[in-house]
Amino acid sequence: MRILVVEDERSLCDAIARSLRRLAYSVDCCHDGRDAMDFLAVERFDLVVLDLNLPGADGMTVLRTLREVDCETKVLILSARSEVAEKVAGLDAGANDYLTKPFHLEELAARIRSLTLRRFTQNDVLLTCGNLTFDTKARRAFAGDEALSLTRKETGILEYMMLNQGRPVSQEELLEHVWDSSVNNFSNSIRVHISALRKKLRAALGHDPIRNRIGEGYVMEEAE
Repeated sequence: MRILVVEDERSLCDAIARSLRRLAYSVDCCHDGRDAMDFLAVERFDLVVLDLNLPGADGMTVLRTLREVDCETKVLILSARSEVAEKVAGLDAGANDYLTKPFHLEELAARIRSLTLRRFTQNDVLLTCGNLTFDTKARRAFAGDEALSLTRKETGILEYMMLNQGRPVSQEELLEHVWDSSVNNFSNSIRVHISALRKKLRAALGHDPIRNRIGEGYVMEEAE
C-alpha cells in the first residue's frame, strides 16, 4: 500500500513515516499544502494522512481539491482540532476518518489498516490464498504454520497481490502501490523483488501461486 503523509511538523512526519515503513508500507512525505496538491495531481496513493494546519494551503483545501477529481483515495485527517464541528466538517468534505492529536502510532496504524482493507476485504485481518496466509495486523506471511522471512518490498508485493487475487496486476500497478516516488518506471527493481518473492513462496509452499499472464501482468491464484 502506498501512503502520502502530509504534515508540517517534520519530526512528527518523520516518526509517522518510519513507523509505517517498518510495517512495509510505501511512504512519501510532504510538509506543505500546495506541495501535497501537486503530489496528488500526478501520483496515485491508496491513502493520504492529512494534517489540517498546513502552510501554503490548509488541509481542508487539499481535501476538497482532491475530492473534485478523486473519490476513491482514502483520506485520514490528523488534527489538534478536537471539536465535534471540526470533525463533522472534515468528514462532510470527504475524509474517511479523523484522528485527533496527540495519538499513538499504534492507533494510527490500526486506522490505516481498517481504511485500506475496507476497500477490498470487508476488514478481514487475515488474507488467504490456499495454504498461504497474510496477517495484516502483524504484517507477517505464513505458509501453513511456517512464518516466511520477507523483506519490506516482498511483504508489500505479497499483500497487494493477495488483495487482488484472480486478476492481472501489471508491473506499473505494483510500482504505483508498493514503491514510493524515488523509483522510476524503467527500474528493474520490481522484477528482482518479484523473482525473490516467488522463489521463497515456491520453497515454502512447494508451488508458485503467482503466474505470469503474458501482456497483462502477474496473477495470484490458488493451486488447482
